[in-house]
Parts: sequence; structure tokens; C-alpha cells
Amino acid sequence: MKHPSSRAFFAYWDKKRGSARAPDRADIDPAAVRELLGDIFVLSCEPKTGFPFRVAGTRVCALAGCDLKDQGFAALFTDASRSEIEEIATVVADETLGAIAGVTALREDGSKAHLELLLLPFNARPHTPVSLTGVLAPFDDECGALSAFTVTSWRYLHQPEKLLPRAIRKLQIARGLMVYEGLR
Repeated sequence: MKHPSSRAFFAYWDKKRGSARAPDRADIDPAAVRELLGDIFVLSCEPKTGFPFRVAGTRVCALAGCDLKDQGFAALFTDASRSEIEEIATVVADETLGAIAGVTALREDGSKAHLELLLLPFNARPHTPVSLTGVLAPFDDECGALSAFTVTSWRYLHQPEKLLPRAIRKLQIARGLMVYEGLR
């Protein structure tokens, strides 16, 4: 991680998770990361709608040039990067792995801006919506509104000892009656 906001938020997230794979959403106290709130966002894990923003910091909204509440996170990215960012976000949520990515975007004058994207999962609880959090921070302070976000590099953080297939992990957290659609 290169950006100070990414390093600080990851350190806080890592402290809150303790020995768990990820902290609960309720464990994250906005007051504790007050100076980072402009760069932080929370996404709903709904791949069909492009991972809509539940909350987006003021600086993240300024980078996009609009209020991002309920807008799709994947829609910020170019067509070439959209499926890649959707896959990264899906793995972060399903496998409870953090990810860090280098991102470029176009300024209004056509020049490139460089950003760092940190995606971190929350602990999945039965009967609660799955969500993830992160930081989108530019390396330049004066970026203005950006467009055409492109993933240039990425990697997962803290590879766990043993990755379980997504279906098995979902069955491990399921309790009580389960209804499977489409089966006879």
C-alpha cells in the first residue's frame, strides 16, 4: 500500500478484526477514522446492480463528480475494467480477502490521475446483507472530477491458509431452514 489513507484504514480494519477474517460492520466506528472519512466508502455486495454505494465519502463523490449514493461502483470503470473490478469485489466479499489496486482515471483536461483502491470485507452474518468497505484515494490533491477509471494493477491481501469454495462457505454460515430456488 502506497497511499497514507489506505495504510491507516487497513491498520484500523486489521486491528478491529483481531483473529477473525474480517470485522463486523458494527465494529467500525466512523469517529475513530474521522480524518479518513472523505476517502472511505461502503458498497452493497450486489453484483447484478454493479455493487451500489451505500455510503461514499465527500472526496470520493468529488472524484466522481456527483453524489454516489445508490450508484453502481462498477459503473465508474471503463468497459474494459468493469468485469475485472466486479470479479475483484466479488472475491473480496465471498472469500473474505482484502484487495489493493492501482487505478488511473482521466481528468477533465485529458491527463491521467493515479489513485489507489483498497477493498476490505466485513464479516458475513446470516440474514444480513453482505457489504464491503474501502478507500479510493488519489495521489494528487487537485484532481477535480474524474472519469474512465481503469484498473492498472491489483493483488489480494493476506492470502488465507486454505480457501474454501464459495458454496461451501455459504453453507457453513447458513442456519435454520434454507430454500433453494430452481431445484426440484
